[in-house]
Amino acid sequence: MRRPKADFVIETVRYTPHGEIDWVRGYERRGEAFSDVVILPRSELIERLKKGKKIFAGQRLAQMGSAFQLSRAVHLKRVNGNAVVVTENTSSSSDHLEGVPII
Repeated sequence: MRRPKADFVIETVRYTPHGEIDWVRGYERRGEAFSDVVILPRSELIERLKKGKKIFAGQRLAQMGSAFQLSRAVHLKRVNGNAVVVTENTSSSSDHLEGVPII
């Protein structure tokens, strides 16, 4: 099964001391190409997920332009009335992007 085209690919993540995502660093789809590095705060990441944007964890392939090695889709879920950002197949009750390097 082919994965859908990614609208944003998360390369790294920064968490607050409380365990919430502070910001993510990644690449944004712009037509058929991707942007240079973009930093998204948690609030903007949540807004994009609410709008149905396809966001994945992954890494840009060296010297391959707009080619990425995608790992897991990123989803928004509700836990006790709070929005939580997680990668697919993760049962965490707080923000957790499994496999994404932390900076």
